[in-house]
Parts: sequence; structure tokens; C-alpha cells
Amino acid sequence: MGMKFDRSVLIKLLLLQCLPALSVAQDFDFFYLVQQVTDTAMSEAQDFDFFYFVQQWPGSYCDTNQSCCYPTTGKPPSDFGIHGLWPNYKNGTYPSYCDPDNPFDESKISDLISSLQENWASLSCPSNNGSTFWAHEWEKHGTCSESVLDQHGYFEAALDLKSRVGLLQILQSAGINPDGGFYSLSSIRSAIRSGIGYTPGIECNVDEEGNSQLYQIYVCVDTSGSELIECPVFPNGKCTSSVEFPSF
Repeated sequence: MGMKFDRSVLIKLLLLQCLPALSVAQDFDFFYLVQQVTDTAMSEAQDFDFFYFVQQWPGSYCDTNQSCCYPTTGKPPSDFGIHGLWPNYKNGTYPSYCDPDNPFDESKISDLISSLQENWASLSCPSNNGSTFWAHEWEKHGTCSESVLDQHGYFEAALDLKSRVGLLQILQSAGINPDGGFYSLSSIRSAIRSGIGYTPGIECNVDEEGNSQLYQIYVCVDTSGSELIECPVFPNGKCTSSVEFPSF
């Protein structure tokens, strides 16, 4: 999906074209009007229906043709890692890049860095400490939830959800292990539903040999970023009926 168009910019341009006529009115505060309209447009842009909380299996990221690079802090734990907390609409679309005036600021989450490095590690190349990944997630997705979560609250909410949704433990308890074996998609979905009480979305990718494998798990969260809910809509999972769960 493409980047959401900034309606506030368009509105400002249209109002600027009308400035000569509008300024005739006595005591007309044009710039106040621009700000009011901009604030309204920004508020509308930040409306959303729910969050996807997305966790990623690192083994399935790394064994593709693209491969991966471990972070500069070392190999991440053999566990699902956070990919993101994404505002979404019930029609399957999502807002993005909602506030360019609120860029990622690592100093605002300094107390969370060690936890982020463990639970929200970047596997992209070249090796990095994760800050580029976090910046991307905040600026693309987090800014669209800033009406309810500031920057610190956004990352803290994701970490809290990770601690409450222990996907690997849930799957292993059901006999589904990251051992390179193949498991039915229905058994994976059923195990997670039994573990958290809600049906997950499941996304697969393809390894170097062309096998469909468990890649990402989507859990839906209410607009406060704290309570799990049933998903109004599921992503296109691209999974076969039987999928590999590779080691890491």
C-alpha cells in the first residue's frame, strides 16, 4: 500500500490560494484558520480501528535468499521478536507516516533500549544496533497512534504485549517446535488461539529451498494498545496447509 497522502498540506495550499478574498474580512485570522483545519486533518489522519501486534520468527527471516545480519549486540534470542505495533482500519487498509514533525528520538526511550535490543532486534543488513528499525516503525506506524500513545508509550506498549503473548512457549506446549519440521497451519492457529484466547493471523514466507514456513504472527489489539481483541480482518498470510518451523 502506498504512503498516506498528507491532506493537511493540500488544505493549506488551497487556503493560501483563497487568501486575497478571505483577507478582505475585518479581523480575519487566516493563520488561525489554517492551524484549525490542519489540526482537524491531522486528527482524522490518526483515527484507526485497531492495532496489529506483529511478531516475527527470526529463523524464517534469515533462511531466505535475502539472508540476514545479526545486530551489533549479537545474535538475538531464539524467540519470536517484535516487528511492530501497527494501527489499522477494519477495511484492511492502514494509515502511515502521519506526523513528519514528530521524528524518532532515541533519548525519549533511553530506559527501554536494553529491552528493545532483546525483544525488537533488527536482522537487516548491514549489522546495526536496532535504532534504524525502531525509527522506521515509529515514523511509519507509531505516529499514526500518537493521539493515544506518545513515543515512549508506543514502544512500552509493544514490549508489554510481547511479555504477555509468549508465542514460542505456547507453540512448544502444543508440541510445535522450531526444529525444521512441518506442522499443519490449522494446528498452529489452534494452539495460539488456545493460548491467548483469540484467533491470530499467520503469515508465511519461503525459504531457500522453496518451502512455505512460519514467518509472522499477527495478534489484534484495541486502540489503547493494551487489550487483545478478535481481529476484524486478517492479513494475506500466503501460507500452505503445512508449513515449516525452522530452527534459529
